[in-house]
Amino acid sequence: MKRNIPQEIEPLKALQEFTSARIAIGRVGTSIPLKQSLDFKLAHAHARDAVYSVLNIDHLRESLTRFELPVLHLHSQVADRRQYLQRPDLGRRLNQDSLDQLRDLTTVSSDIAIIVADGLSATAITENTLGLLKELIPLLTTSNYKLAPITLVEQGRVAIGDDIGYGLKAKLSLVLIGERPGLSSADSLGVYLTYKPKPGLTDEMRNCVSNIRPKGLTYKKAAKKIFYLINEAFIRKLSGVELKDNDGLLDAH
Repeated sequence: MKRNIPQEIEPLKALQEFTSARIAIGRVGTSIPLKQSLDFKLAHAHARDAVYSVLNIDHLRESLTRFELPVLHLHSQVADRRQYLQRPDLGRRLNQDSLDQLRDLTTVSSDIAIIVADGLSATAITENTLGLLKELIPLLTTSNYKLAPITLVEQGRVAIGDDIGYGLKAKLSLVLIGERPGLSSADSLGVYLTYKPKPGLTDEMRNCVSNIRPKGLTYKKAAKKIFYLINEAFIRKLSGVELKDNDGLLDAH
């Protein structure tokens, strides 16, 4: 039996090819079809699982050895996942052991500190970090940027990159972090760029490239965009709201 599609839904069907958002799903009476209802509940479960997922530190550390950089394991001031969700402020600062670890490290100044933090989806970090860095790090090294040790951070928020970048004497911090899971993207990775990181900075000092994943912004395109922003940050000696992403405009001309 052919399913009747309401007239107002039919023009939107073609858009399903371009998005994973729930559009033109139809209805049964005053509700949505059973399959779409079950799909929604499954996506919601995946999103909740992503929020409570944990980093596999050993696996990540082993994967990152291919880049021939030291790898540090740090932790925020958060004690557990429940506290992480209730106290965002504690996820923005390193705990004392991690601060001591950075302080005891013999560190010379570097250009870029790459920081990998679980954020709100360790799943996104596990699935996307290596793919992105395989595209990005060669761009950085061939351009003679000096890289600090890579840091893996548990229970971290974006601003924790300020403590780490400052502690590693880096001119720029690059935070790879799991984004808040959506109902069609529990694996979305975000990258935050901050020039001259130091404790106490606020979000207007950062640039963000988001939705990095195979079904979103691909690793190659994301690496190109991040590399462009890094170059612009070093040229203009700033980041955040004053640093505009004009990469697409340049391509258009």
